[in-house]
Amino acid sequence: TIVCGDSHTSTHGAFGALAFGIGTSEVAHVLATQCLLQRKPRTFEVRVEGRLQPGVTAKDIILALIAKIGVGGGTGHVFEYTGSAIRSLSMEGRMTLCNMSIEAGARAGMIAPDDTTFEYLAGRPFAPQGAAWDAAVARWRQLPTDPGATYDRSVTLDVSTLEPMITYGTHPGMGMPITGRVPDPDAIPDPSQRLGLSGRRCIETNALRKALSYMGLRPGQPLVGHPVDVVFIGSCTNGRLEDLRLAASLLHGRRVKPGVRALVVPGSQGVKRQAEAEGLDRVFKEAGFEWREPGCSMCIAMNGDELRPGQTCVSTSNRNFEGRQGKGGRTFLASPLTAAASAITGVVTDPRTLMT
Repeated sequence: TIVCGDSHTSTHGAFGALAFGIGTSEVAHVLATQCLLQRKPRTFEVRVEGRLQPGVTAKDIILALIAKIGVGGGTGHVFEYTGSAIRSLSMEGRMTLCNMSIEAGARAGMIAPDDTTFEYLAGRPFAPQGAAWDAAVARWRQLPTDPGATYDRSVTLDVSTLEPMITYGTHPGMGMPITGRVPDPDAIPDPSQRLGLSGRRCIETNALRKALSYMGLRPGQPLVGHPVDVVFIGSCTNGRLEDLRLAASLLHGRRVKPGVRALVVPGSQGVKRQAEAEGLDRVFKEAGFEWREPGCSMCIAMNGDELRPGQTCVSTSNRNFEGRQGKGGRTFLASPLTAAASAITGVVTDPRTLMT
């Protein structure tokens, strides 16, 4: 179990840990006692089946899930991600899912450790060595949920036809396929009817009207082609090495559209060093991106990295609340591929159109 004073501590659930954020007073209690009294959460299986198509990533999976169940769909629960698509994900992709479980209202997100987990951890600093490693792996192999176990709730996603996702509103549940059109507040069916949530609405009509007004969008409008002022690649959701590699693969030999400010912020010093060793920093800088030091940066408008009123940003971060990236700023959450593609064209762009 891992606890920390940050809601996105849940990222560590990718390694099979029960990891969640706590408040300051609880942090003091843990440091003093190594104990924490908690109400037992309910269980929620998120089964993800199918094979992701080129241009579609773990970020698109989690945005699709939140769009399906809403930002309160996981309240009081811990997600366990299962299924063939999860087993096929890299550790970086799994971390993205567990990280943004919080945006669906969940207390935490978890994925059972498997060979992918063990290969990622082997030889890393502080990992057990020799016989201690063998004993640890044997213990970790006992952690997965028993076959046939029941959950308090479950939902299934088939991602074989999933498209790149993007948000259009002011919370992460207001998301749609990038080729879609902004929904009409008066035409949205009640998601609770198909999810059995006892009448709870995932997207309130009035909230959507307010969100579209804030975002400067109209019902029926496509997002593809919408002008972009800033592109931000980073955050604890998508600032890992795999994310930077994906974005760089699309940017290689291309340039950021004049007039667009583009930032890439590695998620840690370790990621920054490895990216520079691979030459990824040169790809970004030659394309016209700012290559920055690790940190939160534009995820929360930190250190002056913020939007001006009315500016739009395609961001790989996890929250698109009003003012999150600067007062009056408008945030579209998307994957690193979608962000890179939008930086190149200067408008919201389906990354598949630039992939060869």
